[in-house]
Amino acid sequence: MPQHPTDLTVHDEFWRPTVVYGMASACLLLGLAIGYLLRGSESHSAIASSPSHAAAPDPHASGSMQMPSMDQMKAMADRKVEPLLAQLKSDPKNKDLLLRVAYFYKSAHQFKDAAAYFDRALQVDAKNVSVRTEMASCLYYDGKVDGALEILQESLMQNPADANSLFNLGVIRWKGKKDASGAIAAWKQLLKTNPNLDKKPIVERMIAEAQGKSS
Repeated sequence: MPQHPTDLTVHDEFWRPTVVYGMASACLLLGLAIGYLLRGSESHSAIASSPSHAAAPDPHASGSMQMPSMDQMKAMADRKVEPLLAQLKSDPKNKDLLLRVAYFYKSAHQFKDAAAYFDRALQVDAKNVSVRTEMASCLYYDGKVDGALEILQESLMQNPADANSLFNLGVIRWKGKKDASGAIAAWKQLLKTNPNLDKKPIVERMIAEAQGKSS
């Protein structure tokens, strides 16, 4: 998984660690990399104002920690967002509330629901590249590869040097479209426009791996 474990802020906030690591295996090849190369200010704001933990399954069930099913994860997220949705009825354009709902659903791997609320947040703040990138990652996880790429291209039209957008563009081109050359181009652009990127070694290793696959 191409990222440092401490970058998993959203998931650490909402789920117990033993459950988090189990749920992570349910993600696609990219694990939790997409959207977390750098954590945006929107992520910090939404997380900071959210409850600290979601309900977790009984760790003593069957003598060991039980990984929740997708239905159970959705039910947990639905319970957590219920009071937020009640507030949104009277304040439907509250971006902070929309983002909190989106992150709850994303942390529960309910990517379709998360994407819908990220989209609503973008209707309030259309130029927010960080939120647009989060939406793209959810679309990818939901199997909408072309939609994710389109959203990332829109992000790059607003900010051609955005590190998350370029990183994710490369990952999705490589893993989602089997386009190693396109991925390499995106990552090289990332390094060119962000010369002081702290995760430069990770990106360079990914470029080398993609070059090996394309040769």
